[in-house]
Amino acid sequence: MDNGMSDAGGVESAKLERATFSVDEAAKFLGLSRWATYEGIKNKEIPTVRIGRRLLIPRAALERMLAMA
Repeated sequence: MDNGMSDAGGVESAKLERATFSVDEAAKFLGLSRWATYEGIKNKEIPTVRIGRRLLIPRAALERMLAMA
């Protein structure tokens, strides 16, 4: 029976928005080059979260940054 729910915990994959971006994804979201994004991270202009070796950028932080601009 198809109830519109996925098998992954009942979350519809089409409506699931990721809470973080990779550096490349954040660069595309912001319209920046990869290099400029890393510079913004280095200069603490773009907030990050490190999980293991991965550097992630919270979506909410980027949306707040853009709303203030």
